[in-house]
Amino acid sequence: MKKIGVLTGGGDCPGLNAVIRAIVKTALRNKWVTVGIKNGWKGLIEGDIFVLTDTLVSSILPKGGTILGTSRTNPFKEGGNVEKITENIKKFGIDAIVAIGGEDTLGVSAKLHKIGIPIVGVPKSIDNDLYGTDYSVGFDTAVSIATEAMDRLHTTAESHHRVIVVEIMGRHTGWIATFAGIASGADEILIPEHPYDIDEICSNLKGRYERGKTFSIVVVSEGAKPKAGDELVIQTDEKDEFGHVRLGGIGSVLAREIEQRLGFETRVTVLGHVQRGGTPTAYDRILATRLGVAAIELIKEDNYGKMVALQGNKIVPIELGEAVSKLKTVNTHLYRIAEGFFG
Repeated sequence: MKKIGVLTGGGDCPGLNAVIRAIVKTALRNKWVTVGIKNGWKGLIEGDIFVLTDTLVSSILPKGGTILGTSRTNPFKEGGNVEKITENIKKFGIDAIVAIGGEDTLGVSAKLHKIGIPIVGVPKSIDNDLYGTDYSVGFDTAVSIATEAMDRLHTTAESHHRVIVVEIMGRHTGWIATFAGIASGADEILIPEHPYDIDEICSNLKGRYERGKTFSIVVVSEGAKPKAGDELVIQTDEKDEFGHVRLGGIGSVLAREIEQRLGFETRVTVLGHVQRGGTPTAYDRILATRLGVAAIELIKEDNYGKMVALQGNKIVPIELGEAVSKLKTVNTHLYRIAEGFFG
């Protein structure tokens, strides 16, 4: 009988509980025990661990967030933490770990695997920027939330003849902005992969006005930058344990520039953490379930150091090192499709 530890790290998102449920129920079919590790790597460092039962996970499929809690703890930042992790794995009799997370969480997983800890990863990222998987848990829900918000903003922008700038999450990649922008018929989509030209944006918006379209929706990823500079707009210089500053404010900067140049009334909506919250879509629930089952299958095969990934319609294992080797950015072809509808 094996004992499996499961944790969620980094930012929360809809679908995490569906992964946890799938892991616990699949493990039980193998007559294995699953323990929950609270608050990501922090819980494994501190030994904050409890048994996950069938009853405990039976109703969590549609629930957002994570019943395990999460943190952005980096065990490699302070000396002694990795030793505490190995001690607690031995103390609690954990045979393997399933880490559900994004670039940072799975980057830690890859390092821990190299020192001999049996671990598999499940991709979670509303930014959808993990390499090697077509979709990560949480992305579809974030796109759906952003699309609905922009559908609502479209009607008020049209009624008041305004430009509305919608700031969307996306530190290094613009997957949410691109997908939601295309789905909602946005008039401009600005993403980190393609530095924007404010002159071109204003020209497009002015052209819309001259054609009788006296409103516009401009979607911008929080990590978007102008061609003229390379500075990100940040909320604070403080960094988390993985060295990330908190982004935010590009929407306001852009809105001021548009209003000053064109004289059009311009408002800003920052979707923020609402993109992470609430009930997962059916797609995310199904994807999460498939990935959770696949993670247990890897453990059955003693196939560690892998992340379960969606490629096409198949779930396949890829090396953790490969998954975090680089970011998956928005491809040029997709963005060119979006550009065809600008202005």
